[in-house]
Amino acid sequence: MAQMTPATAATAATPAAQESPLLSVQDLRVWFELRKWGFSLVGYVRAVDGVSFDLARGEAIAIVGESGCGKSSLMKTILGLHRPREGRILFEGRDISAEGRAGLRWYRMQVGYVQQDPYGALPPFMSVQRILEEPLVLAGVKNRQERRERIFRALEEVKMSPPEDFLDKFPHMLSGGQQQRVVIARAIIREPKLVVADEPVSMLDASVRVEILGLLRQVQEQHNLAVIYVTHDLSTVRYFSERIFVMYAGKIVEKAPVRELLHNPSHPYTRALLAAIPDPEAENARKLRKVPPGEPPSLVKPPPGCRFHPRCPEAIHGLCDKEEPPEFDVNSGHLTACWLYR
Repeated sequence: MAQMTPATAATAATPAAQESPLLSVQDLRVWFELRKWGFSLVGYVRAVDGVSFDLARGEAIAIVGESGCGKSSLMKTILGLHRPREGRILFEGRDISAEGRAGLRWYRMQVGYVQQDPYGALPPFMSVQRILEEPLVLAGVKNRQERRERIFRALEEVKMSPPEDFLDKFPHMLSGGQQQRVVIARAIIREPKLVVADEPVSMLDASVRVEILGLLRQVQEQHNLAVIYVTHDLSTVRYFSERIFVMYAGKIVEKAPVRELLHNPSHPYTRALLAAIPDPEAENARKLRKVPPGEPPSLVKPPPGCRFHPRCPEAIHGLCDKEEPPEFDVNSGHLTACWLYR
């Protein structure tokens, strides 16, 4: 095996490092207080614990991992809904994690959000026109004709044509796919530079998922949007993202371009995620899948060393259970936090 070195400068090989990044997350830690009876502090839930990455303008990345790994906490902190305990979030070089109310308002005007549940994300008492007009009013677009033109343009971009047929409809009058298209239209109507999509297709029928992901990709390329796609489903990332970040127990354990990671996964946890993807072949579906034993660790008292070592079939005794692994450069731009590549 070729000798690997810690990836102290390996991010230079990634697209995000070739120019000044739009978003830079630096050693981010998001801990939630755990109190007994609501008073005495008994510990912290370490939902995000030392996450770093850069996102270039116009780049689409996917953050994947099982439920409880910290994906949603990371996403909400990037959106400005949580304050980090440590670390920084830089947007166009501006430290968002230290901004006050005025700075966060400016930042949120630059960011769109696509929620997981479209029906829960859309106010049931508002028509499509009012839903899409509200963010424009908040952004200070006072001209009514301009607002109407931007609403029409956004609906056409998400393939809801003719727009006149949808303006007066309420969310319950739309299909699940149409509701998600309205959510996407609302996310892009202010012409943001970054869109965070939180499992945007998990609530949709399988026949609609690829269509919605294709639509998101088309909108992203048309507007040169940077997109963070949060999902637990590795089978969908190939349709959308350029790089994949795999999270486990509050940490990113592997970063790689999509094709590289899907064909050459290096971290044992990533290989376990890929093995869990359903196989449509009937013969393969009957075979027992090799999945790691046990459960994800408690984020209140995570294990020492590598957090995956209690479940890892390749753990090195005396190393993986004692020392936290740094990132190693497995291939150009393919980084993994695993002692197997030391």
